[in-house]
Amino acid sequence: MTRLRRECPWDAEQTHESLVRYLVEETCEVVEAIEDGSDTDLREELGDLLLQVVFHATIAAERGTFTLDDVAREVADKLVARHPYVFAGSDLPPDLEGSWEQRKRTEKGRTSALDGIPARLSALTRGHKVVSRTRSHGVDVALPADPVTEDELGDGLLALVARAQASGLDAEQVLRGRLRALETEVRTTE
Repeated sequence: MTRLRRECPWDAEQTHESLVRYLVEETCEVVEAIEDGSDTDLREELGDLLLQVVFHATIAAERGTFTLDDVAREVADKLVARHPYVFAGSDLPPDLEGSWEQRKRTEKGRTSALDGIPARLSALTRGHKVVSRTRSHGVDVALPADPVTEDELGDGLLALVARAQASGLDAEQVLRGRLRALETEVRTTE
């Protein structure tokens, strides 16, 4: 990557910002390889995603802000800190997910269940994360909990999208608006 940055005009002009679309694209290709591909496809796509990590770390190193070694060390330290039952001889917590979330909250100084949820996630993915965090943090807001099968969920979501489109509504945008209202309710309740 260092040589490419020196000798390839396209690579040399790239910035963190100009590479965002490639990072998103490569991430989506990894997901596609997991869902529809073979181990060969997954290996290739993980390599392309790793290239994005190396590219960003190289740009940062050129600016003197951090290196690929810093990235690797930080993630290793994070994994050790968040797994004391593996690396420090602690007892296995009864609620692994809740324990993980608590460590992250403490480590990052988060005060809300919603802190740290990326705003740019799709509305459906963000909605899942908001509901999950709301429940795991015990925030007392009314959320449906009736079980649903995979087929019912798929059919229901598709039907709602079709009804929204027929009504001239953008389902993604409408869900974003409803999520903002839920997030306000969660923060008020907290």
